[in-house]
Amino acid sequence: MAQATDFNIANASFPSVRSDINTVLSAINTMNSGTSRPSSAVAGTMWLDTTSASSPTIKFFDGTDDISFATIDYSANTVNFLDSTVVADIVGDTSPQLGGDLDTNSFNIKIDDAHFIADENGNEQIIFQTTSSAVNQFDVTNAATGNNPSISATGGDTNIGINLVPKGTGVLQANGNAVKVAGKQTMWVPASAMYGATTNPADAQQVETQATRPDMKVLDFDAGTDEFAQFSVAFPKSWNEGTVTYQVYWTPASTNTGDCIFGLQGVSCGDNDTIDVAYGTAINVTDAGIGTVEDQQVTAESSAVTIAGSPAVDQLTYFQLFRDANAGGDTFSADARVLGVKIFFTTDAANDA
Repeated sequence: MAQATDFNIANASFPSVRSDINTVLSAINTMNSGTSRPSSAVAGTMWLDTTSASSPTIKFFDGTDDISFATIDYSANTVNFLDSTVVADIVGDTSPQLGGDLDTNSFNIKIDDAHFIADENGNEQIIFQTTSSAVNQFDVTNAATGNNPSISATGGDTNIGINLVPKGTGVLQANGNAVKVAGKQTMWVPASAMYGATTNPADAQQVETQATRPDMKVLDFDAGTDEFAQFSVAFPKSWNEGTVTYQVYWTPASTNTGDCIFGLQGVSCGDNDTIDVAYGTAINVTDAGIGTVEDQQVTAESSAVTIAGSPAVDQLTYFQLFRDANAGGDTFSADARVLGVKIFFTTDAANDA
């Protein structure tokens, strides 16, 4: 390390000139290294302040003052710029760190498709997925005291929903509790809410198991004759007016293990429609007798039942349940005592507003 008293090579004998040149070249070669500004400094001189032997400072002399430009960390082999306005290329830095808050200065942060923000352990915390030509997005807004922060759907479209999609069999939860969402729903219709059809009615009964134990409110469907029971449902507005499925809850009146065939059909009627209409196509479901009187039986879920009458909002849907006793496949030899029917339907709205 060296500093020159000046950078002027004066006329002199060769040994003196050579010595003068070597001093200047040594000063240049060591960037005017020293613990103080070189006496030869003029405005524009850069020099290396070696006051700290392990982390010297590059300084610029403006003719009056020294301006610190950067420190050199000999241990880490890094340059640490001292002026916050310095623009540096961090592509080559594989583990850059902030020394303070990151201010985007009214610009945006861009994240490549399928890349993420990680936690302090390097694990994915938020992964961003890209949609080409996207126009809708989230706004996350904080709130003052007494108000709730919000996550809002915003963007170019007039009406924008929010999709929260669990993985696999996971469910949407709020505060640890599952949130009910639009989709498949169930409705229980007990036998006590049904009535025998005027023609070939099923027989309403109250059957005692034993005293002070559950009595069964049932509709008895004969083994030798097709019998019918009816009920009606005003579906919620959130129903998608599509097909439904059903299960029959019943109990056998004998120990026979033959197959019992049930059928269900429906029709919807709106304001000012006639109720004198035919039911839609019946869909059957078969269940074998369990072999024990008064045991609970539940059929499999049926295939889709299409409701006749073009279902719509604010309509009443009439259903007819029957036992297809005359079918060759119905081999259960006693009354089938129906306890009720579970109706499965699908909603496509969050509520009935």
